[in-house]
Amino acid sequence: MISRPSLRRPRRPARPAWLAPLGARLRSVPPRLGLVAGILVVALVAAAVVFWPRPEPVRVTADFVRAVGLFPGSDVRILGVRVGTVTSVEPEGDKVRVAFEFTPEHPVPADARAAVVAPSLVSDRYVQLLPAYTAGPRMRSGAHIPLDRTAVPVELDRVSQSLDDLMVALGPKGANSEGALTRVLRTGAANLDGNGQALHDTTQNLSLAVQTFSQGRGDLFGTVKNLNTFTETLATNDTKVRRLNTNLASVSTALDDERGDLSAALANLAVALDEISGFVKDNRAVLKDDVGRLADVTGAVAAKRKALGETLDNAPAAISNLQLAYDAANGTLDTRATVQGADDPGLLLCSLVTGPTNTGNTTLCDSLGLLDLKVPTGSSAGSLLKGADPTLGGLLG
Repeated sequence: MISRPSLRRPRRPARPAWLAPLGARLRSVPPRLGLVAGILVVALVAAAVVFWPRPEPVRVTADFVRAVGLFPGSDVRILGVRVGTVTSVEPEGDKVRVAFEFTPEHPVPADARAAVVAPSLVSDRYVQLLPAYTAGPRMRSGAHIPLDRTAVPVELDRVSQSLDDLMVALGPKGANSEGALTRVLRTGAANLDGNGQALHDTTQNLSLAVQTFSQGRGDLFGTVKNLNTFTETLATNDTKVRRLNTNLASVSTALDDERGDLSAALANLAVALDEISGFVKDNRAVLKDDVGRLADVTGAVAAKRKALGETLDNAPAAISNLQLAYDAANGTLDTRATVQGADDPGLLLCSLVTGPTNTGNTTLCDSLGLLDLKVPTGSSAGSLLKGADPTLGGLLG
């Protein structure tokens, strides 16, 4: 006989020694007192939850053209997440004013838009705030979202009514009352029969063209912007543009009046050009030689352009000095020559005859009596000859 092992409960770990006095005290507390203490703790927690100060919600109003399916208590969402509720929906004339609030922990841009969203045809709708906040000013309490920043979904009955109106307009009581629409459809079917590939290619090419426009939309919009700037400039300068058109009209009228003279001038110009062409053809070698020589002259002038520049810079001063030095009364130029040895003219002439290195010709100087010459006395300015032109023009010849 096989004996089964006995089942024993695991022993509890021994309690710490410091818990023994606390356990004894708790066992000594009466049950009623413990119940009262528990009720007081629960009441304090509930009061803290109820009366604990909470941040005030952000209260905003928005105007919609209609608010079908929107009621007080409907959700206010950001990116599909509930952040608040609708507090009131009240009609005001041709619009509906919806008041709602949301928690300040979820900031909303100050220029945010509001849209009524219908998740399905039968469910309650909610107010969607968009776009999501990233940076910048926040929407505060008391803000108002006008009609131009709100949107509502298209109602199903409106879609049905629009389709019904279209069917009636195209039906027997409308455009097809005399079978015109039927004939259009038959003619279109006959024309398109067998042209499916061509229609496909046309649609594909049109798609490529639209894609090309889309890729070059920057240049396209830039061109449109420049055209807009150009037209604005024309509009701003309308008076000047009108004056320009008037002047152009006057010029056109004058040219029209002188049509005969212009025709004759053009005819003569044609004859002159023909003669010039013949002259150039007959004298091509001579013209080539002349052009070559002219090139040499211009090259020489270009090589001396620095000297020419200095001459042109100094010429005005030189002419001015010449005019100031000319003595019109005597017909002479008042100049001063600094010549060494001018006090002894005989010695000067002797030195000119013999030279600085030839000292043996002093006998010639003695024979000619050059050493005994004296300086003649008289007017230093000279005298004017009879019949001479005393002006600067006479001096220059």
